[in-house]
Amino acid sequence: MSSDVSAELVEAARCWIADDPDPVTRQELRDLLERCTAGPSAERAVSLEDLADRMAGPLRFGTAGLRGPVRAGPNGMNIAVVVRTTAGLAAWLRTRGHSGGVVVVGRDARNGSESFAAAAAGVLAAAGFAVRTLPGPLPTPLLAFAVRDLGAVAGVQITASHNPAPDNGYKVYLHGGAPLVAPADAEIEAETTAVPSAAAVPGTPTPPDTPTPPGEPYDPLPAYLDRVAALPSATGPRALRIALTPLHGVGGEVAVRALRAAGFTDVHLVAEQAAPDPDFPTVRSPNPEDRAANRALLRLAAATGAQLAVALDPDADRCALGVPDPGPGAGPDSKGDGYSDSGTSDDSAGGWDDGAGGWRMLTGDEVGALLGEHLLSIRTWSDPLVASTVVSSSLLAKVANAHGARHAETLTGFKWIMRAGGADDTRLVYGYEEAIGYCVDPGAVRDKDGISAAVLAADLAATRAAAGSSLLEALDDLAVRHGVHATRSLTFTMSPAECSAAIDRVSHAWEPSHTRRPAPDLLVTRGPGHRIAVRPSGTEPRLKAYLEVVEPVTDPAGLGAARERARLRLAMLVAQTRTLITDT
Repeated sequence: MSSDVSAELVEAARCWIADDPDPVTRQELRDLLERCTAGPSAERAVSLEDLADRMAGPLRFGTAGLRGPVRAGPNGMNIAVVVRTTAGLAAWLRTRGHSGGVVVVGRDARNGSESFAAAAAGVLAAAGFAVRTLPGPLPTPLLAFAVRDLGAVAGVQITASHNPAPDNGYKVYLHGGAPLVAPADAEIEAETTAVPSAAAVPGTPTPPDTPTPPGEPYDPLPAYLDRVAALPSATGPRALRIALTPLHGVGGEVAVRALRAAGFTDVHLVAEQAAPDPDFPTVRSPNPEDRAANRALLRLAAATGAQLAVALDPDADRCALGVPDPGPGAGPDSKGDGYSDSGTSDDSAGGWDDGAGGWRMLTGDEVGALLGEHLLSIRTWSDPLVASTVVSSSLLAKVANAHGARHAETLTGFKWIMRAGGADDTRLVYGYEEAIGYCVDPGAVRDKDGISAAVLAADLAATRAAAGSSLLEALDDLAVRHGVHATRSLTFTMSPAECSAAIDRVSHAWEPSHTRRPAPDLLVTRGPGHRIAVRPSGTEPRLKAYLEVVEPVTDPAGLGAARERARLRLAMLVAQTRTLITDT
């Protein structure tokens, strides 16, 4: 080996190769080791950096499970990582008294998902669990539904949600159907680390053939559709034209069936994005938060005369909504205050026009408030609780108070929203986070669910349309009652060390009495009529900042002026935050 390749790195790679049950990824890592010593020095340097990154693992449970590129090595998604993680999960379940219990395994349609799901099912079955496998690629909310419906002790969904095409992931649901949360995540990681050999784990597959997953097939779709169909108000109107895209993910067919089951039959799919495709060929990023991903959807909405546009992310646990907006600045050239903005992408400054003028995408906070208001208006509960995260708008708390409901503010991530009610989780009736995630039926799916959220949004849009109104007018109504709540999120590509330094700069810039740390990696500062929250991403090397300004509205006639004041204040807060974070 070359002198610039450390002996420790080489030994770690060789040990991983020796224990990898998959001949494809074994050879992949062998070839990379060889490239570290052969060829021009520049290529060797690139290969060495690649090897060091692959061996820098293991993958850790982040905000929404394990996620990483499909590749060989402990810092990637591959058969060996899935086997070891599943063996760790099985050991942890046994220590909790769940030996022999039902575990549900599902998957999306990403590269590697089929073989990873089969590997997970095989290990669990060999460990003595009663495995139930979902029939083919299905949305993540159906896995969460199945765990609760079957009373399973756990569930595993192979998915990377809205991550880029090269990635895949591994998401765990616990008994009751809620996502994995601390300290269980660290405990499972410890059990995984204690697994002596992936190749020796009982039930480990022998690639390259993908075995038929063991266990009993279980199809949750009929029961799920029955539940979703009952979400809209029973006597509400159903006349609504909807444009929908699953962004090459697995939610398209299920969403159409769910909407139709609820009475919304006038649904138009973006044809070129309707079928699952792990390469996501028509979008740069399969994330509905990225406004470029919604170009085809808004073109279809404009062309068909739709009244509501719905974009699901690839595993359909999140959804974005678009609405007709004939006002000034409408259309795809208009950025809108709520879009995530990296400050570096070619879409950050607008400038593209694809014939979908007169439409705009609502922010996650706007939809979160609208769905919360709608649910609390059409349902009656005893002592209801709604929840949103500390980085989401404060508007939901005011909506809840107006309806006599309680509101809880949680840490980021649906794993915390779903536990807002503590031991008495039956009180929770709704939760949302600004990253276009909504739980509108916690009794069925204790996680975000883009499909059921789309059905409830269709109910609200149809109700408004029948009364000669719109979702934008519904937002106006909320602003008049509770004030203008303008939000904006910013994203910066940064290393962990850079994130830490940036958070410190933000902290030092504000009055200490206004600043708190709800978690070690989360800073929140509040002042008169504004809030800034800063945290590292749980899945990517990025820093995220979440800004909000609140402007009172004294009377309906003053709404326009209040919005303008809020816009100017938010722009100033954005500029100030960018300067602090980038240290320029």
